[in-house]
Amino acid sequence: MHRPPPYGMSNNGRYPPYHYGGEYYPSERRRGGNVCVRCICCFCCFLFFIILVFAVLILYMFLYYDPKCPTYKFEYMDVKEFKYNPDSSINADVILTLRANNPNKGVGLLYEEPSFINVTYSDSLICSGKFPSFHHGHRNVTMLQIALKGKNQLRSGLNESLKDDERHDKIRLKLMAMVPFRLVFGNIKSRSLNMNANVTLIVRDLKPGKKSVTEEGKIAYRLSY
Repeated sequence: MHRPPPYGMSNNGRYPPYHYGGEYYPSERRRGGNVCVRCICCFCCFLFFIILVFAVLILYMFLYYDPKCPTYKFEYMDVKEFKYNPDSSINADVILTLRANNPNKGVGLLYEEPSFINVTYSDSLICSGKFPSFHHGHRNVTMLQIALKGKNQLRSGLNESLKDDERHDKIRLKLMAMVPFRLVFGNIKSRSLNMNANVTLIVRDLKPGKKSVTEEGKIAYRLSY
């Protein structure tokens, strides 16, 4: 007895080939892509949260402490020794008086080592020294005595040029300094920063005794890590 073929089978006993119609079902999606997208979204949300917390913290500290830049002014130069030598070198021993003012109500400054201060005349070194290491409290004015010494050779012709400036009561000395410091917020200290400063000082003469100092322009600062 002849039996009819199963449903979908041809008379020759074979099933017709299956043709994919291009349909797309959600179950065919690769699960690995979902995991990567979730990880990226979570990381972006976490990063945004950290940035937001830091921004709020910085804004709070700025509003609470109301930070202001400290000010510095050179008042006097006490000349202990300034000697012209026959070999065009100079023996110098001076003390600079610096008025340091910290106007902040809640921010202190901690000046550290190693620091240096160089005094030059027409790019030739005259004397050098160090900035005092100390904690500068808030709303505090401190008078600093900075000792500068040295025996240095001047370039050819600068000896006479310096003497000529002294006769005209106007000697321009360039001061350059590098001082590491930290900001102090209560018991918290910031990372160490370097303050690079330079200014031109004008004095009338270099004979022994205390001299008034005039700053030619403002002290220029630049911060670095």
